[in-house]
Amino acid sequence: MRLGLRIVIVLVVLAAAAAGVVFWMLPGALPNNPNAVETSATTQVINRGEYLARAGDCVACHTTPNGKPFAGGRPMPTPFGALYVPNITPDDDTGIGHWTADDFYRMMHKGVSKDGTLMYPAMPFASYTKVTRSDSDAIFSYLMSVTPVKQPNRPHELRFPFNNRDLLLGWRTLYFKEGEYKADASQSAQWNRGAYLVQGLGHCAMCHSAINALGGSSESKAFEGGMIPNQNWYAPSLTSNREAGLGNWALQDIVDLLQIGTSHRGTTYGPMAEVVYNSLQYLSDADVMAMAVYLKALPQRDSEAPPTSQARLVNPAVMETGRKVYTAQCAMCHGDEGKGNTPAYPPLAGNQSITMASPVNAIRMVLNGGYPPGTRKNPRPHGMPPFSHLLNDAEVAAVVTYIRVAWNNSGTPVAAAQASDLRKLQPE
Repeated sequence: MRLGLRIVIVLVVLAAAAAGVVFWMLPGALPNNPNAVETSATTQVINRGEYLARAGDCVACHTTPNGKPFAGGRPMPTPFGALYVPNITPDDDTGIGHWTADDFYRMMHKGVSKDGTLMYPAMPFASYTKVTRSDSDAIFSYLMSVTPVKQPNRPHELRFPFNNRDLLLGWRTLYFKEGEYKADASQSAQWNRGAYLVQGLGHCAMCHSAINALGGSSESKAFEGGMIPNQNWYAPSLTSNREAGLGNWALQDIVDLLQIGTSHRGTTYGPMAEVVYNSLQYLSDADVMAMAVYLKALPQRDSEAPPTSQARLVNPAVMETGRKVYTAQCAMCHGDEGKGNTPAYPPLAGNQSITMASPVNAIRMVLNGGYPPGTRKNPRPHGMPPFSHLLNDAEVAAVVTYIRVAWNNSGTPVAAAQASDLRKLQPE
């Protein structure tokens, strides 16, 4: 199986995953109804299911921009054709109104749809298999309580052989390990709660692990970072303190980054900002702290000393161009010495996301700018404007090179061709 199939697989299942998350409950009884206690219990299950569906970020794939919640139809373009996210509202004809809690759990736990069809791993069942039956049932109850939408699913438009689901049998043999999360008795209850959320509903490893030539992710390399298929963003390593490793972060800074989208150590942009916006901002303080405890404790796998600044290797003319661009366009917010003004304006000096091996994210931010997510605890975030219309490729490369090597930063220079390649990939 080629890497391309994994991209298709990953993208399609992101659609199929949500496609199985729904179960419709009857409206609650009046206060004096003799079944009020039972109804209250049902309401509690639905509310818990909504919370867990938030943790699983189901809405992100199954709702089109300005579309009705969970009605599907969102196209996912890939190099191999288009995938279309399914309708997971409780509509009997076009959604999952005829699903049962057992059907839903089988989808979550085994990656098999109601009709027995194998799901593409774009639906993160390899992570959702860790979700407990009670949590699965609660999510199902919530999804069945949302407004049904009659919207037929569009068939995927994948070219041969990527439209052959039989190929998934080999992928599952290599990369799918079925089973609910088992607590580690040697760790605290808080650590285990964090592990359950990160490994299961959060499916964090899906982006933060590299995809190999067979389209799978090696369990031994989980959380070591990798390019996000078809999005041209790099999800940094969570096990390296030279990338997004959190071993030397204060717990509150991790919590703030996950729940608010900004912290004194960094800011979320791109796909991670979407995760914070759709999902993490709604989690309880206790759950986000549990995730922070788990992430901070991930084993660090740096085997080499961090590189020294390579400023001496940069052409002096390039450094001067980068310095001038930085002074004119960046210093007002990030400071002459790159120290920033946190949490509104993140520091660039000593910022791991700036100096990591892949410069993709830094180049994209200069080209396109971006905003951290607007969250309940930060409803009006400060953003960064785009500079693609002001700077040519050589100037983009020069300023990114400058911030990666100035102030004793340990990054490496970038070339104008890298800026050009990413500029061509951006939407017009």
